[in-house]
Amino acid sequence: MPTSAPPRNRFERRRAETRQALIRAARQILAETGDTSASIQTIAERADVGFGSFYNHFESKMELFDAAVVDALDELGQAFDEHLQDIDDPAELVAAGFRLSARLADSRPELMQVLRHRGLGHIHSDSGLAPRAVRDLEAGIASGRFTIGDPTVALTVLGGSLLALVQLRFARPDLDGDEAASQLAEMLLRMLGVPPEDARVVARRPLPDLG
Repeated sequence: MPTSAPPRNRFERRRAETRQALIRAARQILAETGDTSASIQTIAERADVGFGSFYNHFESKMELFDAAVVDALDELGQAFDEHLQDIDDPAELVAAGFRLSARLADSRPELMQVLRHRGLGHIHSDSGLAPRAVRDLEAGIASGRFTIGDPTVALTVLGGSLLALVQLRFARPDLDGDEAASQLAEMLLRMLGVPPEDARVVARRPLPDLG
């Protein structure tokens, strides 16, 4: 069930546009520095909205920055759904997700910088990648593809590894991002219980074109 209905009239549309402008401004700030100390005035000016408009949508800066991270996670989750929708194998979904993330660092740098700076506190979020990862882990356990016991613990490892990969991608742009992601995906598949040779093959299957 959708969390909110589309705006029905001009007033609601303008409210939604103002809210989204504030979220975009907060995302830009998080992508640039990860710092949440920017003043409300600075955020409003970047969003090109009036200072007073801020409190029509958010009670505090932290509420806004949390909304900005959730917005980024939702966008990332939608990107995964769009590009990985034809993959059924839980192991391939895990591997492709890591490799796709490395490529998104190039094609959607702002999005991935937000994840880099603020993703740690959202590894077990109810939005974005976490529920999708739990779904794939549970499917892998049910099918016997994975031999792990607790998907929550596995999610912690996968989430931490993904953030480390994103950090590596930005810190060492000289490295082959695709190969680094494939190597990490192979190691994680082996951790999940996929046989070594199978893990190596799965971690290097062709990825969908990002377009």
